[in-house]
Amino acid sequence: MPKHQAPIPLVDLDADVPCCPPLAQRRVRAETAAVLAPAFKALGDPVRLQLMSMIASADGGEACVCDLTPAFDLTGPTISHHLKTLREAGLVDAERRGTWVYYRARPQILRQLAGLLSIEPTAATQR
Repeated sequence: MPKHQAPIPLVDLDADVPCCPPLAQRRVRAETAAVLAPAFKALGDPVRLQLMSMIASADGGEACVCDLTPAFDLTGPTISHHLKTLREAGLVDAERRGTWVYYRARPQILRQLAGLLSIEPTAATQR
C-alpha cells in the first residue's frame, strides 16, 4: 500500500494565526510563497505602500477614495488602478457608498506578512 502524504494546507489569509514561521527561522514553502507574494508585490510600489499606510491608519479604520486621491499628484484613474491592485492582492476590502468607495485594511493578511518578516521568535514557532 503506497504511502500518501497529507494534503498541503493552503495559507488562510483570513486566519488570525501566523501562516508560517518567520523566514529568518525556516525556509518559506513554495505554496506559502505563492500565496503571499502578490501582497508583497502590491506593496512594492511606493504609491501603493503610501495608500496602504493611509488606509490602515485612517480614523475609524477606513478611508474614502475622496480623501486618498488629493494626497497624490496623480490622476483619479491612476489612484483607482493602485487601489484595485491592493484589493486584488487581498490587502484591502472596498465598499461603495453612493458615489464614493471606502477602503479598509485587512488586518489578518497584514499580520501574516508582518509575522513572516519578524526576526523575533513567536509563540507559534517556539512549540
